[in-house]
Amino acid sequence: MTGSARRRTDDSRYGEWVPLVAAAVCPHPPLLVPEVAGSAAPELDDLRAACDTAVRRLLAVDPDTVVLLGTGPVTGLIHPPATGSLQPWGVDLDVPLVPGQPDRGAVLPLSLTIGAWLLARHDARESVTAVQVAADAGPAELAALADEVGAAGDRVALLVLGDGSACRGEKAPGYDDPRARPYDQRVATALAEADLDVLLDLDPVLSAELKAAGRAPWQVLARAAGSAGGGWRGELLHDAAPYGVAYFVASWERV
Repeated sequence: MTGSARRRTDDSRYGEWVPLVAAAVCPHPPLLVPEVAGSAAPELDDLRAACDTAVRRLLAVDPDTVVLLGTGPVTGLIHPPATGSLQPWGVDLDVPLVPGQPDRGAVLPLSLTIGAWLLARHDARESVTAVQVAADAGPAELAALADEVGAAGDRVALLVLGDGSACRGEKAPGYDDPRARPYDQRVATALAEADLDVLLDLDPVLSAELKAAGRAPWQVLARAAGSAGGGWRGELLHDAAPYGVAYFVASWERV
């Protein structure tokens, strides 16, 4: 595929399709927010710092639009206004998709709530929209969504929210599974090398069994990057599983 612009013929409301210019991958644990973590907040200082680095790099390419992408109950776009809440995790904190929006609007799932929180830490001035993808989304649904992501603006930067397996140890949410570490190692290497084929080849069934919430968003990223054409350079900024859940932070740029 080439990186030249093309027009989608099936839905003109999305207008010109243009290449993705940059991407960042971050996890979305509620504990990333210090108010939720409380006294345990310092335990994730390194993760927070890595996420901040990835977001800074994303914004440094001067995108026209930042698209937040993460798992949700259904697949589709969420336009501002929209608001996420951390009340289910014990903190009375609302996170708007866009600071200063006129009302609460739609409800953001956890993944996009954390994405909006990360973006707000950097006083982003770009246009912001959000995309949620169902955890069990299949190839056709992911491909269609990748087209929509690429059509979100003239220069699109993608902030992808997704955790790895949740089965890394006996205290992990999904208990211990010997398949979890090889799975996470494969994902980490793919993110480090911007290996689209490996991400696209992730098994949905195994991913679900390992409670890897990032599978569908990572595959939308891979499809969007592939459709944009050209080469991609990746860098893995963080790879750890402090609570039995794998957290990856990566930065991708076009080359």
